[in-house]
Amino acid sequence: MADDLKKAMLEKAQTRVSTLRLLKSAIVNTEIARNAPLSDPDILGVIAKEVKQRQESIEAFKKGGRADLVAKEEAELAVLNEYLPRQLTRDEIVAEVRRVIQEVGAQGPRDKGKVMPKLMSQLKGKADGREINVVVTELLG
Repeated sequence: MADDLKKAMLEKAQTRVSTLRLLKSAIVNTEIARNAPLSDPDILGVIAKEVKQRQESIEAFKKGGRADLVAKEEAELAVLNEYLPRQLTRDEIVAEVRRVIQEVGAQGPRDKGKVMPKLMSQLKGKADGREINVVVTELLG
């Protein structure tokens, strides 16, 4: 990411520079809060959190009729999405949930607490947590 930031600065790509600086800052702040360097899955989690914030902002700005801010957030979102792996399809999420349910021996809704932490750590940055939650609830319910 540091090389991408340097390249963006040389190209004078302001949106890219500001977005990468914000991302770098979010990663450093998370490392400070945890008092430890982040692993790759943790960094993907930070990026996913930033993506989610942009998506929520886009929705809010659309409701408020602020097309200028929508465009800015969408440009930042495009930059952030470059650093995330391909998002899993619903079918891929279902397959992964079934595998983990079988692995931990989950029987019903009460076992959701056994399944979710394992899935969230495995799928961090690859799938939305809400979507994972919906699939787990459906399959255990």
